[in-house]
Amino acid sequence: MTDEAHRAHVAVIGGGVAGLTAAYELAKSGVRVTLLEGGADVGGKLKVSEIAGVPVDEGAEAMLARRPEGLELVRELGLGDRLTFPGTTSSAIWSRGALHPMPAGQIMGVPADLVALARSQVLSPGGLARVPLDLVRPETPRGEDVSVAEFVGARVGREVVDRLVEPLLGGVYAGRVDQLSFEATMGGLAAASRSRRSLIAAARTVAEAAPAAPGPLFTTLVDGMGALPGALAAKVTEFGGAVRTEAMVRELARTPGGWRLTIGPARDPESLEVDAVVLAVPARPAGRLLKDASPSAAAELGRVEYASMAVVTLAYAGTAFPEPPRRSGYLVPAVETKDVKAVTFSSTKWPHLTDGTVIVARCSIGRYGDEQALQRSDEELKAAALTELARTSGVNELPIDTRVTRWGGGLPQYTVGHLERVARIRAAVATLPGVAVCGAVYDGVGIPACVGSARLAAARVLEHVNGRGESDRSDEPVGERGGRPG
Repeated sequence: MTDEAHRAHVAVIGGGVAGLTAAYELAKSGVRVTLLEGGADVGGKLKVSEIAGVPVDEGAEAMLARRPEGLELVRELGLGDRLTFPGTTSSAIWSRGALHPMPAGQIMGVPADLVALARSQVLSPGGLARVPLDLVRPETPRGEDVSVAEFVGARVGREVVDRLVEPLLGGVYAGRVDQLSFEATMGGLAAASRSRRSLIAAARTVAEAAPAAPGPLFTTLVDGMGALPGALAAKVTEFGGAVRTEAMVRELARTPGGWRLTIGPARDPESLEVDAVVLAVPARPAGRLLKDASPSAAAELGRVEYASMAVVTLAYAGTAFPEPPRRSGYLVPAVETKDVKAVTFSSTKWPHLTDGTVIVARCSIGRYGDEQALQRSDEELKAAALTELARTSGVNELPIDTRVTRWGGGLPQYTVGHLERVARIRAAVATLPGVAVCGAVYDGVGIPACVGSARLAAARVLEHVNGRGESDRSDEPVGERGGRPG
C-alpha cells in the first residue's frame, strides 16, 4: 500500500513502552500510525533525570536480560552498544533487626536449598524448623488458582511468606501476598507444583531446569531505561508515524469502516477515524473506552486494581557511609515496617553512574492498600528514606541532592483469578474487528513482558488491516457480536 490515501490507518492509544512498541511494530510494517498520549510526554513509567549530575531513572531502572523481547528491541533500535550490566547483584533482606544475605537457591522466595536458607539467618529458629515439614506433609488441595500466601504458607510456613516471598513480590507488584495470584505471579513454580506434593521439590525442579550459565539477570542502558521511549518515538516518526502528546482520547465508537476516536476536551473535541485501534492504557481507562463497544470487557477491566508507589532518590557524598555499599540493595518485609520497602544502591549496582565520589540510593515506598503511607508531603517521604538509611547503613550525613517521584496507580495487581480475567478480556476484545489491547495488565509488568504484549497486539491489528475486505466495512452495529478476530 504505497498510496497514502489507501494505507491502513491505526491509532495507538497510550504512550508507555507498550504503546510505543506497538506503534513502532506497526509503522515499520508500512501501516500509517498515530500514537495518542494524554500526558505531556511519552514513556509512561520510564523516565530519567539527573540527580547530583548523575542520570538516574525515576521509574523502572532495569529490565530482565534473560527474557529476550527487551534485548531484541534495544538492539533493533540500534542501542545495543548502550547496554550495560550490573556490577553486582548481591542483595539482602532486612529481617529481625539486621541485614541478611538473600538465600541462594530460592524461587521468588520459596526455598530450594535448605542449607542456604539456614545460613542466611533470615528466618527465626521456629520459622526455619517449619520449612522442611513441606517434604512430608500431605498434598495441599487447590483449585484453578489460590493466593500466594495461602498456598506457600500451607507448604513451607507463614514466616517464609512474610520474610522472603512478600518482599520479593512486593518489589515487583507492590501487592499483598494474601491477594496476589500464585498462578499469575509465580507461573513456573505453580506449574511445577501441580505434579509434585512438595513445594520445595517443585522449587528444586525449577532451579535445576535453569541454564548452567544463564548470564546476567538484569540489564539497563547507560543513559537509563528512561532513554528507551525517546528512541522508540524517533523510530515511529522515522517510519512516517505521528506521535502526539496531550491528546487524551475520551471516546471510542464503531463506524462502518472502522473506529472513531474523540480526542481532547468536551468544549473543543477532535474526531479521528481509523481502521484499527491498539489500546495501550491501564485497565480502567481501557474499560471506559470500551464500555459501549464491549461492556463485558469493560466490566472485567474495571475490576483490576492498581497500587501506587513513590521512589525517593538520594545522592550522598561518598564520605556519608561508614563503609561504601557492597550490595546492590536490600528488601524490607512489610512485617518490619510500613515505610521503605526496598533500597537500591544504584551507584553500586551500576558502576557506570559514578566514580565513587557520589553514592546514589533509591528508596521505594508504597504497597497496595496502604495509600496512607503516600499521603504525606515530599519532605516527609524524604525523612522516611533518610531514617531508613541511617538505621540500616549508618549514614551520618545529609544528602547533597534529593528527588521524589510519585507513581499513582502505577502497578496492576495480579490478584487471584487474574489469568482467567485476562482471558475473558481478550476473548471479548477479539469480537471487535481491528481492536487489540496490550500493556502491563495482561502479560507481565516488566519491560520485556510489555514489549511482548505489544508485539502480540500489533500482529493482531496487522492481520486485520492486511486482510480487510468488504465484510469488515459493513454497517454492522456497534457491539460484541461478531466480526472475525482481526
